[in-house]
Parts: sequence; C-alpha cells; structure tokens
Amino acid sequence: MSYAIETEGLAKRFGNTTALDGVDFAARHGAVLGLLGPNGAGKTTAVRILATLVKPDAGRAAVHGRDVVAEAAEVRRLIALTGQYAAVDEDLTGTENLVLIARLLRLPRSRARRVAAELLERFDLAAAAGRSVRTYSGGMRRRLDLAASLIGEPRVLYLDEPTTGLDPRSRGEVWELLRGLVAGGVTVLLTTQYLDEADRLADDIVVIDHGRVIASGTPDELKARIGGRTLQIRPLAREQLGGAAAIVGQLAGEAPVVDADHGLVTAKVDDSALLPAAVRRLDEAGIATAELALRLPSLDEVFLALTGGGAKATPAPGPAGANAPAAQEHGDDRTDPTRSLA
Repeated sequence: MSYAIETEGLAKRFGNTTALDGVDFAARHGAVLGLLGPNGAGKTTAVRILATLVKPDAGRAAVHGRDVVAEAAEVRRLIALTGQYAAVDEDLTGTENLVLIARLLRLPRSRARRVAAELLERFDLAAAAGRSVRTYSGGMRRRLDLAASLIGEPRVLYLDEPTTGLDPRSRGEVWELLRGLVAGGVTVLLTTQYLDEADRLADDIVVIDHGRVIASGTPDELKARIGGRTLQIRPLAREQLGGAAAIVGQLAGEAPVVDADHGLVTAKVDDSALLPAAVRRLDEAGIATAELALRLPSLDEVFLALTGGGAKATPAPGPAGANAPAAQEHGDDRTDPTRSLA
C-alpha cells in the first residue's frame, strides 16, 4: 500500500537533546493524520523535516514517494505548511495578500487575480476582499491563511495547531473547511493540542512522547486500547442522587464517583449490558434521569494514560508563519520557516 506521507526510523538531535528517536508513521492518501504529544515531544521537528526545513540525522521520510532530502524541490511542489499564527500582511487587502503569494509562486498576473478571487469566494471572504486584513477577525485571518496555502494546489497540507486562539464558531468554520479539503483529495497532517479537535477531524492518530511513537491507530482504536467504558447517570431530581449511586454501585460492583455539585454519578464498567440493566433498575426505583449514557474514554483520557498522566495538553506555540518567530520544541526551532511551501 502506498502512502501520502511515510517516515522510517526518523531521528534528529540538537546538541545533547534528542528531538526524534526512530519515528515511524504513515498517512493515508486523502485522510487526516493527527500528530499528538506533550510539549517538547518532537511533533514540530517531525513536521519541519517533512517540510524540508530540517534534515534528519538518520532514517528517511517521503511525501508521495519523494524523499524529503534527496528530492526536496519535488516535495516542496507537493506540500504547503500553515503554522499556528496566520501569516498574512495586515497592511494589504485580502485580494492583495493572495495575489502576492500567487505571484511569488510565478503565476501570471491575470491568473493570480483569478485564483485569488476563486479562493476568496470559496472561503467566504469575497465580501471582505477589498478590505485591509487589519480589519479581519481572527477566524477570517485563519481562513485567508488557509486560502493562501492552497494557491499552489498542494496534495499534502501540514497544519500546526491551526485553530489556536480562535473562538468556538471560528474553530467550527475551520473544521468544515478542512473536511472539504480532505473530501477533495488533500492529505492533512494535523498537529494540535486541542484533543477534541483531533477526535473530530483525524482519521488516524499517532502519539509521540520523548521523540518516540508510543501509540497509533484510529481515535476509537486508541480509546478501546486503554479499556473500559464510563456509565454516566444524572437524576432529574437531586434528592435521588443517592439512590442512583446505590444502583450503579450494585451493577458495577464497586462504589461509583458521585459529583454532588453537578448531580452526576459515574462508574467504570466493562459490560455494555449494564446500560439497559441500569435503565430497568432506575425505572423500577422511580428515578427519572436527565442524562443516561455509556461512553468510551475521551481522547483526553487516552492522551493522559498514554503519556503517563502528565500535564494535560494545553495550547502551546507551534512553528510560526513567515515573518513571525518560530516555536521552540526541545530548543530545535531556530529558523523561521516559510508559511507556504507549495
């Protein structure tokens, strides 16, 4: 089977720091691969090697079969990289920003303007095309940044924490745009520390810690890997919380967790048959519920279990766009990568 992205034994050191220590992973064509890990795990280094910005010390990496070292120029024609911060010129209009990128990619002037207009329409920015980007909201800037990444028609798009700092509505808009890109055949390598984002967008996930891959699979496979499900019951009447807890404890065989502040009873269970049993027992006891569910572990719980229960993932700087300082991961990001390489 051929892959859009492949790495084998990828290794990189910066002085006495090992950023990557034999990393293997692959991204399927037309899919989203989520690259997760704690701060300093090696994610940014992996992305920068795949973007031909850093050479590995050992191992190999390929994009659509092109080696990122030996065939770097060919790889750059296949990819685009969008960093954590929108790399747009605030003094230019939306149209001027896209035309500038198109001209830098050597598109004729007439075609550059046509492509810019098409992308502004596609990303719902046509009404603001003639306005200075300084007047754009954060979500609009991110959409413009993504539009700029597509001018070279990349087959692989690297997104490093693409929704950091955006409000929920803007995040949802970016998610929809990404789903549309993937539906059109683009392969996306996504690094994010918003685990709900990875859960919603990623077809496959690779977890890196201390420069090594410690787990990989689909989100559901990783959730199943740590085992168990959680039975959640929220009685409609708070005074019935104790009765619900007693029933859950009898069914689960151990004392449940009772959150009196939120009126919620939870217990780890292994048998999905406990859900209908709980429904029957609660009904017999006359306990009406506002919430009754049996859920898999969240990706947050998977992340903490896989990485040893360290600090929960929080937004952190990723590789910056052009004209912005690059993030430092293991102290390795000392250069300023170009935002769009396609």
